Amino acid sequence: MKFGKEFTSQMVPEWEEAYMQYNHLKTILKEILIFRRLRQNQTSPPYQSPQKVILSERHSLYTAFSGLTNRVGNYNEENNSDTEEVILVSEIQHQEQCMHYQTMFFRSWEEGAENEIVFFKRLDDEFNKAICFYKRQVDEVVMEAEELNKQMDALFALKVRINDLNFHPSSTPPNSGLSPLDEIQETPERNQTKMVSLDILNHIKINVTPESGLSPPWRTIFDGTKSGLSFSKSELRTAQAKLKQAFVEFHRKLRLLKSYCFLNQLAISKIMKKYDKVTSRNASKAYLEMVKSSYLSQSDEVVKLMERVESAFIIHFANANRSLGMKDLRPRAKKAKHGVTFFVGCFFGCLISLVVAVILTIHARDLLKSAGRDQYMINIFPLYSLFAYIVLHMLMYAGNIYFWKRFRVNYAFIFGFKPTTELGCREILLLSSALLVLTLVAVLSNLEMEMDERTLSFTTLTELVPLGLFIVLLLIMICPLNIMHRASRFFLIVNLWHCVCAPLYKVTFPDFFLGDQLTSQVQLLRTVQFYICYYGWGDFKRRSNTCNQSSLYEFLNIFIPIIPYWFRLLQCMRQGFEQKEYRPAMNGLKYLSTIVAVVTRTLYVQRRGTTMRIIAASSSGVATIYNTYWDMVKDWGLLCKDSKNPWLRDKLILPSKSVYFIAMVMNVILRLSWMQTVLDFYEAPWLHQSVMIFIVASLEIVRRGLWNFFRVENEHLNNVGKFRAVKSIPLPFSYEDGQGTMIH
Repeated sequence: MKFGKEFTSQMVPEWEEAYMQYNHLKTILKEILIFRRLRQNQTSPPYQSPQKVILSERHSLYTAFSGLTNRVGNYNEENNSDTEEVILVSEIQHQEQCMHYQTMFFRSWEEGAENEIVFFKRLDDEFNKAICFYKRQVDEVVMEAEELNKQMDALFALKVRINDLNFHPSSTPPNSGLSPLDEIQETPERNQTKMVSLDILNHIKINVTPESGLSPPWRTIFDGTKSGLSFSKSELRTAQAKLKQAFVEFHRKLRLLKSYCFLNQLAISKIMKKYDKVTSRNASKAYLEMVKSSYLSQSDEVVKLMERVESAFIIHFANANRSLGMKDLRPRAKKAKHGVTFFVGCFFGCLISLVVAVILTIHARDLLKSAGRDQYMINIFPLYSLFAYIVLHMLMYAGNIYFWKRFRVNYAFIFGFKPTTELGCREILLLSSALLVLTLVAVLSNLEMEMDERTLSFTTLTELVPLGLFIVLLLIMICPLNIMHRASRFFLIVNLWHCVCAPLYKVTFPDFFLGDQLTSQVQLLRTVQFYICYYGWGDFKRRSNTCNQSSLYEFLNIFIPIIPYWFRLLQCMRQGFEQKEYRPAMNGLKYLSTIVAVVTRTLYVQRRGTTMRIIAASSSGVATIYNTYWDMVKDWGLLCKDSKNPWLRDKLILPSKSVYFIAMVMNVILRLSWMQTVLDFYEAPWLHQSVMIFIVASLEIVRRGLWNFFRVENEHLNNVGKFRAVKSIPLPFSYEDGQGTMIH
């Protein structure tokens, strides 16, 4: 792999703009090379006569061997090339309190030197940008280290207060005479000279709350204004867990800074060697000496902090077990397994065979024209369509992951996935293909058992096949054993619980992202409702149901579809309450308008009438316009008239701009699927009503998959704009300043 591609692949995606523009510098060098080749062709050597060639050959006969190591007869030339000054690099002070460097090119009088002047000017700009960014980040981590020192002092005091009630507090003030870099280091000398002071507990406030359905500010409303520490072991455990997570994220940021420093220095070395090769000069030595003496190379704060963080973490959070501590600090990414790819191929091969078998069975027995066709499509087809909705959503998500990885969108950081348990696109393809194989096997077995005379007596068993598959899927989902990607399953269950309990939990990106996915699975929720009715109150042994004749079922048909939108509305209310901004409230109005549209469309289906049709069409039109605007402008960040890319945005991930316009058009078209309800287009001569409902629901899932990619892309670009590459962990303790105000 060429260095340019390797350099890009190892960048921190959120810091990409802070790295040196290596490829742009290479482009300037290519222009210099092209100019030199053109000049060389124009000044080709004159024609030599045969006599001069013979004389030159005779002269070479008496020429001494030049040597393999250039040691003979080249001392003067080598010394001249080394001492020949091409550039002069000088230091200049900048307003940002970081040293800048400026290069003076001594060969500006030569022909074609303009490109070389541009090269060194751009190189200086990139190097100065890297130095300033690195220094700002180092200053930030030093301040964060100082804050972690205070947090650890409070944790030690709390631990002593709980475990040793007879301890006499020390009068030694905390952090006396120690810098933040030395304070975080765990050494015997430090432990002997500094004692824990319980006086710290009089000036702090605990910020931790148990993991339950109530969290601030709701816990404050229901539990009163409780302040201070209760000195309980549960508070100690929660504070220790939060600090452990803070140390892990702090160490990750240090590792990213160390990698940033190394990659930029390596890029400068590579580009200067290329410059020397293209121009036949020796300018790299002077420039690299300057780089070696710069802050980027001489600063050792990051390395020292990494060593001290590792030492403190191993002692206090890993019981002095280095291997266990380093496993937490430096988790290794999950290795790709060839078995996953093999089984994906096997399952897709089985899918093709099963699809062919189902088609042949239907065609051979002429099931499409049989008397029980309508009965099967009304009662059995919706049961199996539930699994198709899940598989389609998983396939869209697998495609999203593939393209996020391809275009370097840091989705794992956005969702908070762990490197050791993160699911890739191949794992999701494996799970979705396995589920689809089971579904098709169930469909085929259902058809065979129904048509075979030997199994006609097992009608009850035949009808229970979809329910059995549904129960197996639920059992796998909640299985506590460490199989079938338990960490990912529990992550999904936790976020689903947060959606159900909205607005009692603080809303994170995975929470509202999952809530948006649920809004596209309304038909799946209705199918679950049909499962309960069909197997609970319907006569499933005779393949018939009276669900639509029940007033309760009609009411649930109105209530069930609005549940996901209600979850998102409550999440928006919680965000607006916490952030004190109007944007979450406007987003909540979007879901409120959708609730009105869904209710009016369902009422129109149940009651009909011209008035209900007008109301349903009007509310759906308003909701569609509102949702489309929010998708493109707020969620995707597009339609910016004054941006660098007209009607898009300044920063784009995809290389082709037309993809964004196509996505916007597709989003509008797919959002208009509700018109099928208002126009009473439920079935065609070749299409049953259940199939039409399935197609419309599938189009909404496809639209959601399209929305997912650009929503996460926009979130990634927001992180890039703020250089946010690590999670911000809320610390467990708040300190009082001199005036009694709590500092978080």
